[in-house]
Amino acid sequence: MFAVTASQTDPDDPLSGLTLGERPDPAVPDGWTTVSVRAASLNHHDLWTLKGVGIRQDRLPIVLGCDAAGVDADGREVIVHAVIGTPVHGDETLDPKRSLLSEVHDGTFAEKVAVPRGNLVPKPAGLSFEDAACLPTAWLTAYRMLFEKAEAEPGATVLVQGVGGGVATALIAMGRAAGLRMWATSRSADKRERALELGADRVFESGATLPERVDAVMETVGLATWDHSLGAVRPGGRVVISGATSGLVAPTKLAQVFFQQKSIIGSTMGTREQLARLAVFLDQTGLRPVIDRVLPLERAGEGFAAMHAGDLFGKVVFTV
Repeated sequence: MFAVTASQTDPDDPLSGLTLGERPDPAVPDGWTTVSVRAASLNHHDLWTLKGVGIRQDRLPIVLGCDAAGVDADGREVIVHAVIGTPVHGDETLDPKRSLLSEVHDGTFAEKVAVPRGNLVPKPAGLSFEDAACLPTAWLTAYRMLFEKAEAEPGATVLVQGVGGGVATALIAMGRAAGLRMWATSRSADKRERALELGADRVFESGATLPERVDAVMETVGLATWDHSLGAVRPGGRVVISGATSGLVAPTKLAQVFFQQKSIIGSTMGTREQLARLAVFLDQTGLRPVIDRVLPLERAGEGFAAMHAGDLFGKVVFTV
């Protein structure tokens, strides 16, 4: 089968390890099945893998990709849940033995992918394969951040730092659809304008003083925006963090946290049940993911290069 593989890792030149070509069909352990991939979406996780983050060298070469939608062995249209946990663990995202597809097992950037049967979620007929492929990582992460971790209620004000990527655009779109007042920041005037078109109520330059403090901040940038995030949230508010693309270590003004009783809450991915509810949410509201570009899998290198350069607004989708 044709697949997109990480054949080596290099933190300085990650794209040098990207290999496109033939790979053996996936092995199917007991309790697993195969999905014929129709569409798969690109995440920063895939780029981090090529940099050598979160991947053991003895796992290489490994097929990249966490997200996919396709047709299972029984002919059903499905969405693949990317978190591989142990059957005895309730919340798979808290399972210490969990992994994502493309960390231990081959991923979704291929004509076929093997997954546990329990990781399949029905794809609503109203969602295209391209739309559905955007949900399992970026949109599921955003769904959990907003509705579980931030406990955001309709009418609340939520700030999204660094709009442009898949999680940030999903946060704005879903927040708007749920009746939240969504604010966003970006260094790019073009991305700020596009955030308004997407449904943001107000946009600001990164680090700008806000007209008022917000109920919650959605943080995926890390070091570059961390101080601003803590200052922007109201006393008793929440900063929910699910990533740190600009740096993992950031100084924190602890007195601001405890004196003003602000909460810093970590969030990683979401459960299979949340992915199923997310699919229904999109089906019910008519909301659809922001897709920057759709490319055939054979041109996956172009999508990786665009992500590496930061030249994206929304998701990159590969079709098979």
